[in-house]
Amino acid sequence: MSAVLRLVDTTAPAIRLPVAGLAADSATAFPGRRAAVVFLQGCPLACHYCDSGPMAEARRASPGEWEAILAFLEARQGEIDAVVFSGGEPTLHPDLPAAAAVCRELGLAVGLHTAGPYPERLERLLPLLDWVALDTKGRGRDFDRIVGRERVWQRHVRSLGLLLDDDTPYECRTTVHWKDFDLASLEQLALTLADCGVRHYAIQLARTAQCRNPDYCHPVPDAPTRESLEILVRRLRPYFESLELRG
Repeated sequence: MSAVLRLVDTTAPAIRLPVAGLAADSATAFPGRRAAVVFLQGCPLACHYCDSGPMAEARRASPGEWEAILAFLEARQGEIDAVVFSGGEPTLHPDLPAAAAVCRELGLAVGLHTAGPYPERLERLLPLLDWVALDTKGRGRDFDRIVGRERVWQRHVRSLGLLLDDDTPYECRTTVHWKDFDLASLEQLALTLADCGVRHYAIQLARTAQCRNPDYCHPVPDAPTRESLEILVRRLRPYFESLELRG
């Protein structure tokens, strides 16, 4: 029996992605699929509740990082059927479309977790994506306050517009820390998204064990109770095809 050799284009530029971590098999990162999750290093935002730690710090990719991920994905063919690029902020990296294209060549569906700060890059990526989770941090200028950066919310709105106009399945998701929200502002954000045409939404409670801002690790006086949050979620559900409360 003759061996089948895989030809390699030695003239193609190497894909450079700074890999911060890998989840080998996730049933929750991509709805309905078994996915490997590739966490990429670096994020331009400074959310006070962020618990990513060193993952948020930008760095240059080292040779061989993507090749190691690719070898893992090739070895797991048949065991997983998708790969999700997460972060950090994966669209920070210009080589991401090339990596997504390689994953599709392997027969894997491709998902993306993003806050939408680079709509031009998201637009180039969309033809290569099968699902997107868009982190909607807040409404209007509250978005900038929550992420600790100026003039990001307009770029996020452009990214949301791309998803609304495209056929790629997606959900919006909001991480809630009660230093950033109260029930009224959360309801206003959810209704705004519903009015825009968002049909799949998730509210997830921030983890407070190791937040970027130490003040966010402490309990918030007079924070809404779990029961009051669940009542709000039930009231909002008719506005969406699906609305999940996570955490």
